[in-house]
Amino acid sequence: MKPIWKYIFIGFFTMLVICYFVFSLWYFSGSEKTNVCKNLEIILADSSNIQLITQKDIALILEENELNPIGKTIKNIRTESIEDILHKNPMIKVAECYKTPTGTVTIHVIQRCPKFRVVGFGSYYMDIDRKPMPVSTNYAAYVPVVSGRVTVSMASGKMFDFVSYITDNPFWNAQIEQIYVRDDLKIELVPRVSDAIIVLGTLDNYQTKLEKLYKLYQKGFNVIGWNKYKVIDLQYKDQVVCSKTGQQIAPTNVVTQEKKDSIIASKL
Repeated sequence: MKPIWKYIFIGFFTMLVICYFVFSLWYFSGSEKTNVCKNLEIILADSSNIQLITQKDIALILEENELNPIGKTIKNIRTESIEDILHKNPMIKVAECYKTPTGTVTIHVIQRCPKFRVVGFGSYYMDIDRKPMPVSTNYAAYVPVVSGRVTVSMASGKMFDFVSYITDNPFWNAQIEQIYVRDDLKIELVPRVSDAIIVLGTLDNYQTKLEKLYKLYQKGFNVIGWNKYKVIDLQYKDQVVCSKTGQQIAPTNVVTQEKKDSIIASKL
């Protein structure tokens, strides 16, 4: 008898589950026709670090496009339309919208994340996906600045790799304030400490060049001081050429050859 009762119990329990499932479908489908959206919940992911758009901005976008769900019946709210309009905003990477039978519409937004700002032929951010994005008129992201003759292809290619190297290194991230691209496409770095300009040259072998400068900082500048030189040139193999204001140190043509279209010209 025990096996029979066991099968009867399993069958009865299965029937209850099926009945509950059918009732839930009926109840919620019916309530969706009459339930009204009473609450709009907007969630911004990682907004504590960088905020280029706010909940208020998103609510305003919905209002301007007649997509504000509050006061509308749940059935008539088109979550796809809300997602589509939000994806057109250049500050938004991902927007997901869903509704509940209790009358709440939730929008989960992931912002685009700027890697650095470009100020040159145009003013824009390069995001972490190597794609340009416009500068927000209301909010600013505190990221490295690359100025001068920098193109989009450069910003999304070698320059992106270089900025990543700088920002991933605690020493250089704290040391370098700005990156400047001259008209001859050579790179100059503006440090946070001292008025010296660091001439990196091309982006080829930048790790080796910065390693030379790091050794100079550790073994040289900590002894003789950081403000003695105005130009620090890393373009030469196995040496760092430093120049004082109005004075050149061998090779003597380092500064005079590089003055044109350069930060150096304005600093000296």
